[in-house]
Amino acid sequence: MSVQADAIWQSIAEMPRPTLATLFADDAARVSRLSHRIPLAGTDILFDFAKTHLDAALIAKFEELSAAMHLAGMRDQLLAGAKINTSEDRAAEHPAERGMGAEDSVENAQRLHERMAALVEAIDQGVFGEIKHVLHIGIGGSALGPKLIIDALCRDSDRYDVAVVANVDGEALSEAVDKFDPTKTLVAIASKTFTTTETLMNAESAIDWLRGGGVEDPYGQLVALTAAPEKAMEFGIDETRILPFSETVGGRYSVWSSIGFPVAMALGNHGFAEFRAGALAMDRHFATAPLAANMPVLAAFVDLYYAQVRTCQTRAVFAYDERLRLLPDYLQQLEMESNGKGVRRDGSPLGRASAPITWGGVGTDAQHAVFQLLHQGTHLVPVEFIASRLSAHEFDEAHHRALLTNCFAQGAALMQGKASDDPQRSYPGDRPSMTILLDNVDPQSLGALIAFYEHRTFANAMLLGINPFDQFGVELGKEIAKSMGNRQSGDFDPSTVALIEAAGL
Repeated sequence: MSVQADAIWQSIAEMPRPTLATLFADDAARVSRLSHRIPLAGTDILFDFAKTHLDAALIAKFEELSAAMHLAGMRDQLLAGAKINTSEDRAAEHPAERGMGAEDSVENAQRLHERMAALVEAIDQGVFGEIKHVLHIGIGGSALGPKLIIDALCRDSDRYDVAVVANVDGEALSEAVDKFDPTKTLVAIASKTFTTTETLMNAESAIDWLRGGGVEDPYGQLVALTAAPEKAMEFGIDETRILPFSETVGGRYSVWSSIGFPVAMALGNHGFAEFRAGALAMDRHFATAPLAANMPVLAAFVDLYYAQVRTCQTRAVFAYDERLRLLPDYLQQLEMESNGKGVRRDGSPLGRASAPITWGGVGTDAQHAVFQLLHQGTHLVPVEFIASRLSAHEFDEAHHRALLTNCFAQGAALMQGKASDDPQRSYPGDRPSMTILLDNVDPQSLGALIAFYEHRTFANAMLLGINPFDQFGVELGKEIAKSMGNRQSGDFDPSTVALIEAAGL
């Protein structure tokens, strides 16, 4: 990090720290300044940053930091398909899957989407016989994205029953297939390299399940989603049922590619296209909006202020909509695998806090579980609320009104607090939150929301000098596990040796 950037960080740390109440009292236009709507086709998303400690002076300082760290230029390189993943010497081209990037990459992504759409259509038309179920096997980004989208958007779908399995624990696979007819099940194996140990183990067990259920040619009911099609062919999957995607699309950014096949199956080709269109709308906003009114960038300013200046080690995300219950799980990987780094892009020590720990829960459930700490505990935790203006259920709208009033009330209570002569009943207040309000949980809105989080993660990384596109930190434990599984002698600590012996491995 440059001397200039360090000096800006120092000046940010030394700035006054007015309370939220003071910030509102001193600026009658605060809500309009820090609330922004992103228009989509027929809908929009409201981002409200007013109950954070950002003010005009802080934003101006973060704009200086953005200039010192070349954020705008790095953003332009990302969206142009430049080799921005320096440690692996390649681009990060998930935006090309939505239609923004290098021309040849966008065209290639479009061809691959058309290939996938044709396969979905063929399955719909019965080319594979009667298919009622889809078993999607992956792990990490190959599972979290599809699982979130299907859970959020496909609850009432009458197309296919889709189950997503990631855990190598056989109980997970058993639960997924328990209600499936193997003769009517398509198995999608999602692995970028097609060498992922957990995924291939689950795949082999799924093949055994198909065979045991009377399927004479289980390999004829397999589809591969991969950036290594030759590996999938070696596994035994016919080339016509291999859906490739580019090696420059990272796993946790891959739901837009053929990894989204189960989404297209459950939602239909049109719905999957709308999902990508929503993301493209956010890409365009990120590419063109001034930094002070750029939602991913402004959110990164908030994140960095609390992590770096207020030393907040965690960030909490609460979805006040059951359809978004898996969003905190998805964000954990996106944010912590991307930015949980201790070195900068050049390999030098980061020298400051990196990504905070992302955690969260669902709406009113969380209020009765963890909000005690948020309101009265000793930890300062920035909170993020996500809600939808419209519901999808058929019950009395009183349910949804209660949900939204609880959401908005929690943000108000965190900010204003409540004094009491009884310290047990005193709320300190001045606790920050931001709120994201969707018009509805639909393909476009969810696509835009996920792209917002991707770009926010990127902006955080660029302002810290981190490469958010590698994940070497997940490899060491896997290597050790493989050596244990192969019963290779290892220089293990006494505790690990004792555990191996106790488990009978």
